[in-house]
Formats: sequence, structure tokens, C-alpha cells
Amino acid sequence: QVELVESVEGSAQAGGSLTISCVASGDTDDNNYMAWFRQDPGKKRRGVASIEPDGTILYAQSVEGRFTISVDSATNTVSLKMDNLAPGDTAMYYCAADSLPFGLGTWGVWPKYWGRGIQVTVSS
Repeated sequence: QVELVESVEGSAQAGGSLTISCVASGDTDDNNYMAWFRQDPGKKRRGVASIEPDGTILYAQSVEGRFTISVDSATNTVSLKMDNLAPGDTAMYYCAADSLPFGLGTWGVWPKYWGRGIQVTVSS
């Protein structure tokens, strides 16, 4: 079992930056495939960025070049640094983890563990 707790400091403004973080606890050694997903009302949750234990990273096209996912193994924290924010980035963001790769949820695989989600609203 893994518990994922998201957090954010500051506010998001268009053109600005924001970092959201997720602290993982529990069986983190065996569930070290991690990612950030987003969800809009009435829409399916979709992957934003994922990172695997070997460092392999995937980004959704919409955020590639703007967002950076990273893991601090010392604290079991996965972070998503969001740069050049746009109103379209507004969504609930969910931290996710699993023992197997799931990428951005486009491989027919879905992560087991989810955080509660945090709202990111990019003001203009």
C-alpha cells in the first residue's frame, strides 16, 4: 500500500511557475513508478508526466517543454514543476504510483495508487 499526499505552495498565474509535490509513504520501494495526472470536470483523468525508477520520463504533449517531473528519492517526493503556465493547465492534479510502469495511462494500464488531488487554477 502506498499513500500519496499532494501539496502546493503559492498560486498559479498565467506565464508563471508553480511546483506541486507529492510525498509517498508506505511500500514506496515497490511502487516507484510515479506520475502526475490531471482531470477536468466530466473528463477522463489523463497523464501529464510520469517517471520511472530508472529515470525514464514521459510528458504529455501539452506540457512538454514546460513541465518538469522529478523525484527526490531521499524523501520519496515526486514533484512537478510547471513553468509558463496557461489557463488550460487549470485542473485537478493527482499524484499516482504503482509497482509497474503505467506511463501516462495510454497503454491500457492504470496506476493503483492515487493521491486525493489538488486543484491548480491558473489565473490570467
